[in-house]
Amino acid sequence: MKSVILTDPKGTTLGTCDIMDAHTHGGKLHKAFSIFIFSTDRTKLLIQKRAPEKKLFGGYWANTCCSHPQEKKPIEEEAAARLQEECGFTCPLSVVDTFVYKADDPSGAGTEYEYDTILIGEADESVELCPAPSEVAELKWIAIDTLKLDMTKHPNQYAPWFHQALALCM
Repeated sequence: MKSVILTDPKGTTLGTCDIMDAHTHGGKLHKAFSIFIFSTDRTKLLIQKRAPEKKLFGGYWANTCCSHPQEKKPIEEEAAARLQEECGFTCPLSVVDTFVYKADDPSGAGTEYEYDTILIGEADESVELCPAPSEVAELKWIAIDTLKLDMTKHPNQYAPWFHQALALCM
C-alpha cells in the first residue's frame, strides 16, 4: 500500500499512514505538493483536468500536477519526477510557499487534508505533453487572466486547493 507522511500544521513530520486512511473519516493532515508550470513569459498556466476515475475531485480542473512527497529526495526532485510521470515532461522547480487546506469531496468519497508545498516552474508552450490517462483527462495552456475570470464564474469546476494555491504563487 502507498503511504503518506503525516504532519502537524507547521510541517513537522509525525509518521506515516496508508494513503486511503489519510483521505477517509475526515482525513488526516499529511504532506502534499502542488506544481504550477507557467509559460516562459508568465502569461499562461498549464492546468489539468483530473481523470474522472480519481477517487477525490475527479473531473475537476486543477494546477499542473499534484502528489505526495516521500521525503527520499529533496521535494524539488520528487516533484520533478512526478511531473514527468503524470504530464510527460519536466523542468526545474522551486518552492514558493506552503499552506494547509481541508476539503471534502462532494461525492462523499473522502477528504483532502493537506500541508501543501507549492512549487513553480516554467516551460515553453511547445513542450511535448504526454499525460498519464489514469491521472489526467486533459492538459491545456490557459491565459492567467482568462483562468482567474473562469474560476470566479465557475468556482465549483476547479479543485478547492487550486483557488488558494494559485493566489499564493502569483
